[in-house]
Amino acid sequence: MTDLLKHEKEYWEQSYRYIAGIDEVGRGCLFGDVVAAAVILPAGLVLEGVDDSKKLSEKKREALYEQILDQAVDVSVGYADAETIDRINIKQAARLAMKRAVLGLSVAPDVLFIDAEKVDVDLPQLSMIKGDASSQSIAAASIVAKVTRDLLCKGEWEAKYPEYGIAIHKGYATKLHREQILALGPTPMHRRSFLKNLEVVQETLF
Repeated sequence: MTDLLKHEKEYWEQSYRYIAGIDEVGRGCLFGDVVAAAVILPAGLVLEGVDDSKKLSEKKREALYEQILDQAVDVSVGYADAETIDRINIKQAARLAMKRAVLGLSVAPDVLFIDAEKVDVDLPQLSMIKGDASSQSIAAASIVAKVTRDLLCKGEWEAKYPEYGIAIHKGYATKLHREQILALGPTPMHRRSFLKNLEVVQETLF
């Protein structure tokens, strides 16, 4: 089993007190914001069951989300909307959401642990491939980002555009979602740069 605190322990031993885990979700969606979270957990805290959010059931994620919010030193969420994604591309928008999450922290982190990215802030950073499966701090951030975005999909965004099924597919390119876009046209929250392939399909259909 992977020790999810291996990297944290190394940094705590070097007197880095506040480690902020950073991760984002929604990079592959056709609809809505890309959402990033920054989470600072207390040194030495072990969160049972924390793992990459993609490996957890929705119920488990939501329970851990409450626990993380309850026990974290600080949590911040950053967003980049569809218009921003279309303007600067998804990679840069994901980085911007991460930067906004970091800047939103009220406790200044000593170091950032990031899932395979770099954040445009002047702080020490450790970027890890599959970070959400190798660091508790990043895994906690992945859970916060995922649950935050899912709640928007099931709540505010679903209420705004009820006929697109956002609560069901969370903005991903499912068959239902693609059919609704073709039938109704995209909303202002759809990422135009992601719909090019769909538009080609539409032209051949009609």
